[in-house]
Amino acid sequence: MAMAAGSNRGVKSEIHVTPLVDVVLVLLIIFMVVTPMLQRGKDVRLPKAQKIEEDNGGKSDPIIVSITPDKKLYVERDEVEDAAFQERIRSELTTTPNRAILLKGDESLTYGDIRKVMNLARKGGAKGVGLGVEELKAKK
Repeated sequence: MAMAAGSNRGVKSEIHVTPLVDVVLVLLIIFMVVTPMLQRGKDVRLPKAQKIEEDNGGKSDPIIVSITPDKKLYVERDEVEDAAFQERIRSELTTTPNRAILLKGDESLTYGDIRKVMNLARKGGAKGVGLGVEELKAKK
């Protein structure tokens, strides 16, 4: 609120938009910086699927394994080789035995490329591997 400086003394109710715009712009910048950090694993184009299984509440946070189009293997954001991948999975599952594994493979990869990583995960002690897909939205 501001006080009038003329002959009409009293409370003058005006909305000051400038502080509101400043706050909104700061929040926008914060969200623009934080949002890319929320994605886990490497950025890959996931294959599309019409039906997907619903997550059953997720007992624990899954281990994100990504395979890029150039067939590089990542656990979370760390690039690993085949032998190091098995050891990493084994050590992760030792600390949290029932932790799920989510495999995000690029849609340009062959079934054999994905199967190879699934076999490596199984040799590392994984009981099962979930596949990451993008759900097709039904057109109405």
